[in-house]
Amino acid sequence: MGRVVRAAAAALVFVALASAATAQMESCNGELPPVLAANYSGLACQPVWNNFVLRYHQDKNNVLRVVLSSMYSTGWVGMGFSRDGLMIGSSAMVGWIGKKGLPHIRQFALRGKSSSKVVVDRGFLVSNDHDHTVVVQQAKIYLAFQLKFSYRLTHQHIIMAFGNSIPVKNKLTRHQDKTSFTFDFTTGRASVDGSFPYGLRRAHGALNVFAWGVLMPIGAILARYFRRVDPLWFYLHVGLQFVGFIIGLAGVVAGVALYSKIQADIPAHRGLGIFVLFLGILQILAFFLRPNADSKYRKYWNWYHHWAGRLALFFAAVNIVLGIHVGGADNSWKIGYGFNLAVILVAVIALEFMLWTRWSKNSTSTPTY
Repeated sequence: MGRVVRAAAAALVFVALASAATAQMESCNGELPPVLAANYSGLACQPVWNNFVLRYHQDKNNVLRVVLSSMYSTGWVGMGFSRDGLMIGSSAMVGWIGKKGLPHIRQFALRGKSSSKVVVDRGFLVSNDHDHTVVVQQAKIYLAFQLKFSYRLTHQHIIMAFGNSIPVKNKLTRHQDKTSFTFDFTTGRASVDGSFPYGLRRAHGALNVFAWGVLMPIGAILARYFRRVDPLWFYLHVGLQFVGFIIGLAGVVAGVALYSKIQADIPAHRGLGIFVLFLGILQILAFFLRPNADSKYRKYWNWYHHWAGRLALFFAAVNIVLGIHVGGADNSWKIGYGFNLAVILVAVIALEFMLWTRWSKNSTSTPTY
């Protein structure tokens, strides 16, 4: 009985693989629309992503003929050429059918992630507009274009994307999905593009979340609500804040390295990060400039130390949320940090209530800490 089950499972796997192979062959064996047959016949063909199929050929003059096809109902489809595997700084050929049924294909310079920095009729791709064609046939869109290169293409960074909204006045809406890979134009093989520093981005986020979102809030909670456990609260507070600052500083270094690689245009996130780092440095200086408890300057030091710390933690939380958003983090980051923030807020509310209850019972003035 076990052998029969294993044989059946093997047969199912074989049928699935055969079906996938057949589907791949059919995606390349389908004929091009008649209007493209004259100028774009005899191209090599390779399925590259989802239902995207790339047909291509580069002649002896280094003119690359391309036909990119995909399932289509509305919106836009694009293929970008990148020098380093990143979107910013690349140039893309984008095609769509307008609201009046007219075909459009234009080159765009991808100078940033905002719509205003995706500039039409700009870019480093050399071509003649009359060599470009967009055709829709049997629910498929075909982008046909020719590009002139000064060298023979081998391994080339490629970016592909599509959007569901029709561009208005040549303004592209945000993509629905995207991918990047390295394509070998000599063998027709595509490989995952490792140019984007995903590990560096992950390290930047994880280090700062742990430092500014976990360790330092815990250190601040110890200083405000557990002063009766003296002097343990002080050593724990100082230790956590110092360790948190060092880890946060490592996160800043990772962020600087990440920015130097991708030149991400996120001034709000970068500006808040610099401000929080500045406040963190002030807190470190506060430790070394801490006056004696009986000094007349101690109350001013307390005010400076407490409010600089509160501002640092508040803006750090804001910047963490902003970083998770602009970094395109998946739901695990959002849920994880959201849960962490909720636990901290609930703990602070509960401890603050207990503290004020104790103060009211003792009928003493609010102490400084």
